[in-house]
Amino acid sequence: MDIAKYIDHTILKADAKEADIIKLCNEAKEYGFASVCTNSGYTKHVYENLKNSEVKVCTVVGFPLGSMDTDAKVFETKRAIELGSDEIDMVINIGYIKDKKYENVKADIESVVEAAKGRVVKVILETCLLTEEEIIKACKLSLEAGANFVKTSTGFSSGGATIENVKLMKKVVGKKAKVKASGGVRNYETAMQMIKAGADRIGTSSGIAIVKGIEGTGY
Repeated sequence: MDIAKYIDHTILKADAKEADIIKLCNEAKEYGFASVCTNSGYTKHVYENLKNSEVKVCTVVGFPLGSMDTDAKVFETKRAIELGSDEIDMVINIGYIKDKKYENVKADIESVVEAAKGRVVKVILETCLLTEEEIIKACKLSLEAGANFVKTSTGFSSGGATIENVKLMKKVVGKKAKVKASGGVRNYETAMQMIKAGADRIGTSSGIAIVKGIEGTGY
């Protein structure tokens, strides 16, 4: 299997420079990664550097906390699409899940899905902050809202992807959506474990290390 096709080549750290983004795009084209994933301030740069390639442009929205107003997420999504994004990775409002404000969670996701106008939307659950019951509910709400993926983590909280959570999420969404494992996947062995557990995509800044079979140092 070509594991590179599973990888969203990612850089989301606050001190990322334009040169880092260009390097990321060149690496993605060289290794044939699925997408390049960045904050929305770099979407235009990513699009310009990836056009005429098969690598997708992926932009995070509401990142990394998810607790901003829905209208802000919608605006960021629309702007990302205007600038050339093919995929949107949005963070849910975790507090709403905790408060059982399920209609608010669903409406938040639906609004981003609508704003994405048919582009792929991945819903970041931040599983390290959720109970098993909350993960299940968040997955179901994501399906109801029309999302294409559920994603484990931002990589910026207290934990990342686990085999158990990937299996749980895949069990809930089945064939109705896909699963993205993100956060702490730094080597080939771990990436393969995630894929065998049900992950259809891997979000990582250690994509090259994974392809080369060595240990990465990123998130």
